[in-house]
Amino acid sequence: MSTMISEVYDALKEAGASEEKARKAAEAIAGTEARFSRIEGELIAMRGEINLLRWMIGFNLAMTMAILWKIFST
Repeated sequence: MSTMISEVYDALKEAGASEEKARKAAEAIAGTEARFSRIEGELIAMRGEINLLRWMIGFNLAMTMAILWKIFST
């Protein structure tokens, strides 16, 4: 049995939904929430990778400019 959000289940039951429909709706919402949590984690990881790439590009640009300066200033 999959997990469900008990607050949603209780609210749907109180609103008059059948037990089966309330349970399925609460499980569907819990599944969606889990998916969003996974996506959020992946976005956080991607943000870290993008920051690393920015630093790598900045370092590469600085080294390239230093080498070009050295070549053309002599």
